[in-house]
Amino acid sequence: MLSQDTRRSFLKYFQTQGHTIVPSSPVIPHDDPTLLFINAGMNQFKDVFLGKSKRDYTRATTTQKCIRVGGKHNDLDNVGHTSRHLTFFEMLGNFSFGDYFKKEAIAYAWDVTTHVFGFDPEKIWVSVYKDDDEAFELWKSHISEKRIVRFGEKENFWAMGDTGPCGPCSELLYDRGETYGAAKNPYEDATGERFLEFWNLVFMQFEKDSHGKMHPLPKKSIDTGSGLERILSLKLGVNSVFQTDVLRSLIAEVENISKIKYDPENHALAPAFHVIADHIRSLSFAIADGVQPSNTDRGYVLRKILRRAVRYGRMLGLQKPFLSEVFPRLKSSMGEDFPELVTATSRISEILTLEEEAFIRTLQRGGNILKEVIENSKTEKQISGIDAFKLKDTYGFPIEEILLIAKDENLAVDLAKYNSLEEEAKEKSKKAHKKTVQEFDINFFSDFTKTHAPCQFDYKETSLDAKILGLVFDGKFTDKIKEGQKAIILLDKTPFYAEMGGQVGDTGTIFHGENEFIVYDTTSPFPGVIAHLGEIKKGSLKKGDKVHAHIDETRRKNIQNNHTATHLLHFALQKELGSHIKQAGSLVEDTRLRFDFSHHKPLTPQELRKIEEMVNEKIRSGLAVKTYEISYEDAQKNKEIKQFFGEKYGSKVRVVDIDFSKELCGGTHAPSVGSIGFFKITKESSIAAGVRRIEAVSGIYAEKYVQEEEDLIETIASLVKGSKTNLLEKMTALLDENKEMAQKIKTYKKIEIKAFKEECLSSQEKIGVISFIAQETSIAPEEMAPLTEELLHQMGSSVVVLASKQEGKCQVLIGVSSDLTKTVTANQLIKEIAPLIQGGGGGKPTLAQAGGKDPTGIKKAFDKVKYSLQNLPT
Repeated sequence: MLSQDTRRSFLKYFQTQGHTIVPSSPVIPHDDPTLLFINAGMNQFKDVFLGKSKRDYTRATTTQKCIRVGGKHNDLDNVGHTSRHLTFFEMLGNFSFGDYFKKEAIAYAWDVTTHVFGFDPEKIWVSVYKDDDEAFELWKSHISEKRIVRFGEKENFWAMGDTGPCGPCSELLYDRGETYGAAKNPYEDATGERFLEFWNLVFMQFEKDSHGKMHPLPKKSIDTGSGLERILSLKLGVNSVFQTDVLRSLIAEVENISKIKYDPENHALAPAFHVIADHIRSLSFAIADGVQPSNTDRGYVLRKILRRAVRYGRMLGLQKPFLSEVFPRLKSSMGEDFPELVTATSRISEILTLEEEAFIRTLQRGGNILKEVIENSKTEKQISGIDAFKLKDTYGFPIEEILLIAKDENLAVDLAKYNSLEEEAKEKSKKAHKKTVQEFDINFFSDFTKTHAPCQFDYKETSLDAKILGLVFDGKFTDKIKEGQKAIILLDKTPFYAEMGGQVGDTGTIFHGENEFIVYDTTSPFPGVIAHLGEIKKGSLKKGDKVHAHIDETRRKNIQNNHTATHLLHFALQKELGSHIKQAGSLVEDTRLRFDFSHHKPLTPQELRKIEEMVNEKIRSGLAVKTYEISYEDAQKNKEIKQFFGEKYGSKVRVVDIDFSKELCGGTHAPSVGSIGFFKITKESSIAAGVRRIEAVSGIYAEKYVQEEEDLIETIASLVKGSKTNLLEKMTALLDENKEMAQKIKTYKKIEIKAFKEECLSSQEKIGVISFIAQETSIAPEEMAPLTEELLHQMGSSVVVLASKQEGKCQVLIGVSSDLTKTVTANQLIKEIAPLIQGGGGGKPTLAQAGGKDPTGIKKAFDKVKYSLQNLPT
């Protein structure tokens, strides 16, 4: 394929120029919480440009997977409706980290443009930053000065975002000829359609801070980016990226599935083909790299992309899940150069289908109202705020999705009214869920840390001598605390672990002679501060006292065993379910552990059993648990070490190393995995879309859990007069017997209902032309309606009133044959008699019912219906 040849030729060229070929990073930025998705080739090298880390090379080349759907680079709204916008694209790039600069970068770009891409040199134009005379002069050795133009900061000064690496840039432009406009040069080409930019060379010289100030980077560097899809469209001489090989082959697959021929000139349907072809790439690569559709952050963006693809699919008549049918074509086109698509095939297909099915259910629930809203809005060209809020609040359409739908239908949305309704709803919710939360202002300890060194936590000791640096009572610093007072003690050093990273804080005792302070929790409310929360049980303590701090050792051992067990569980989950498993939260206590992780479906009993067995197998290995500190830079280079996105790491990080499992972790751990003893999963559940939770116990608590299960089995065996050995046989026999009894009861009920029906028919009386029955019954309330309908059918023009009573309450049901409803209705009669049984009810003209608290009123109700029938107008 042309895309594959171009990709490989680009990388090979730069490899021969001393560049290291670096694989594309995942589309999830692992150490940059400012980004939702990787949106440029330089993202994975950001810390190198900032001088915060080093690589084994100073020259690199990549073809980077990019997704642009949020923030500065939000292309989602335009995809499908233009010839160039994509959410997913490949960025070809070459990089220099303090090695070469402008001269070489310009020479390489010219060589690749004319020899690798094979573009006609006479059609190439170049732009430079208005003040960059150096770049201007360097380009003159490759291209005529007449085809070099200068632009200002908007066009030729590049920044990754509001902050971060930046610098002047130079763009290469391709003149596509008069077909694309009458402009004679880029200055006149306001749309950029004729002189199409295809490569950007950024001369990285500065870092921009949050105040907009530029700081020189440690070393001048080069960052270049060239969109592969755009290069291909120029090589092929086509107007649209959707006519390039990979995207066109995906469109062909959509044609096969939908049985509709793609016509780029069909402005009604062509966008649907474009959207699906583009979105399947974003979805597949993001899922392969571990993102799952959800209601938060990048998962929410992914869900928005998928739902947009589904909505456009419906324009092509695709009413059932179809994206997993398009995916194999993508895998065959790109799987060779991006093997993650092959590895994650089953998961990608499964998640796509599950998400589509969920959205289709939403559309079915709110589809009619959505169509109605769109139709009603076309006159005013605007979806009202009330309708937008209803779609969101009642039918689950997020406002961002409503805005996308509106754009696709050429409608605006009354956001002012929508926002006011949203605010009203929030206020109502606040009033309904008032609660008081006691929190410390983090700045409370700020002044304290300016005059005191950080409290030192000792991982090795469970008891040590320390000095009281501060005391807090009743929300204020104090010099002394007395018996009975609840307070906070701040020490210069401590064996108490402060709650962090999911691990609970330690408990224990702080002594000063006979004076005793019971610590019931330990937290870190401010950097450098470890707060010992507790109560003076005996005597008093004052600032400056030398004390002895001692933790509850048994509790700590159980906690650290559970913490190490979570690392083993994380390892086993990835081994059994796949590398997409990412920790989403945890809780480590002394009696139990909880581990939340990204996964798209419930675990089967077989999977849970395998995971449990794997953890226990590792426990039996008895391997030592090693902990050590390394530089964060070294940790980033070691792909074996797990680190968590969004965590803020310092220059030094702590590694918990169990040979087969290495994680950055600041918690306390067992000295060896054998100390855990035994591991047992107690529950697996869902806590959010795409997030599962496993709860488990270890050591003595795991033993207790198994013993309780054994006791339960013994109790059940005793109840069925059996033993553990024949329990299954006994339970099977009991279930068979129960089934047989249920069938007999069903038969007896039929006999009872039949007998009661005969009794009703024999007791009927005539009120004019109307046959009338009023009977109390012992049959179940749910049987009354079917019986009433049977009686009405058999009797012709008739009214039937049945009543039952249970535990001081009663139920009355009235049936009226359809031929009588012009003169009398069941819901009219039920309203008349409901007060007589101290109840209320309603229903349809032919069938209505009421529930009441006074069964003694049943006779009066019967009489009232009879009276009403006797007095009907003739």
